[in-house]
Amino acid sequence: MASPAAPDAADPAAAADAGSGRRIVVAVDESEESMHALSWCLANVVSSSSSSAGDTLVLLHARRPRPVYAAMDSSGYMMSSDVMASMDKYAAAVSAAAVDKAKHICAAFPHVNVETLVESGDPRDVICDATERMAADLLIMGSHGYGLIQRAFLGSVSNHCAQNCKCPVLIVKRPKE
Repeated sequence: MASPAAPDAADPAAAADAGSGRRIVVAVDESEESMHALSWCLANVVSSSSSSAGDTLVLLHARRPRPVYAAMDSSGYMMSSDVMASMDKYAAAVSAAAVDKAKHICAAFPHVNVETLVESGDPRDVICDATERMAADLLIMGSHGYGLIQRAFLGSVSNHCAQNCKCPVLIVKRPKE
C-alpha cells in the first residue's frame, strides 16, 4: 500500500506537483533499429517542450551472458581461462560501444537527463525486470522486423516485453528504405 504522502501515479497533476518527471526507458543494443527508436523517442516523446522538463531517459542495455562451455569442446579444443576472459572482454566492448553510440545521439538534446544501465542476462528478462524495478513510465524499443518464421525460431524481445512489462511499451519500427 502506498504511503499517503506519495503522489498517485495515475494522477498526472499530482506527479507534476511532486516535481518528478517521467522515467522513460529506451532499450538499446548495437542494432540500427534500436538507435532509430532512440532518435524517434528524442524527437517525438522527449521534446524540448516544458511538459518534458524533468524527464529522465534511461538507456538500458542487456548484455547477453557468455554461453557455458564444457572444459573441452567436440573438436578437443580446451577452453582456457584466457579464452573465456577474451570473450568477456569482447562482450563488454560491444556493450560499451552500444551505450556510447546511444549517449552520443542523446548529446544533441542537452535538456534531457540521461542515465545508463547495463545488465547481464536474457534481454527479455533484463528489460522487463529493470522497467519494473525502476518504476518506468514508458519503455521504448526498436523492432528488428522479423517475419513469422524468424520470430518463431529466434523469438521476439519486443513482443515478449509488450506482453510482460508492467509499464506501457512503445515499439518503433524502422522505415523500409
